[in-house]
Amino acid sequence: MTSSSYHGPERRLARRPPDDECPSCGRAIMKPHTGALTLPVNGEAMRVPGCSYMLCPVCGETLTDLDQTYDLFARAHALYRAKHDLLPPEEIRAIRDQHDLTQAALAKLLRLGTNTISRWEAGRNVQSAAMDVLLRLIRDVPATLAFLRRRAA
Repeated sequence: MTSSSYHGPERRLARRPPDDECPSCGRAIMKPHTGALTLPVNGEAMRVPGCSYMLCPVCGETLTDLDQTYDLFARAHALYRAKHDLLPPEEIRAIRDQHDLTQAALAKLLRLGTNTISRWEAGRNVQSAAMDVLLRLIRDVPATLAFLRRRAA
């Protein structure tokens, strides 16, 4: 058999979908959209109005880029903090600075991981209501810090 008489099975190249094609249904081009998105924060669904995202007009799939995702998380966390009257990140940092504590030292006093304090201060996570009360006690009742230090020893 010569190479000209047999070419083997035809190979078809997979079609590369357009970058803006819906990844879920593949039947439509995603369109820019502005509206409310919902994100869970500490187990509670927070509806964030005025979000920019891509929307599939056929199946309703939504996509956000990295900047939109960061914005969505930051706004959802801020809404949650406001709804539950929790300290914002800058006040948590101020409490730590007020008592000359490192993130590791505060984490040890509260029996948390160091990364937890870092995430609270960066706004990437939200403290529970119980931790918020404890942070306020550290800020407002001087004896609280001494008590926590004795317990941690």
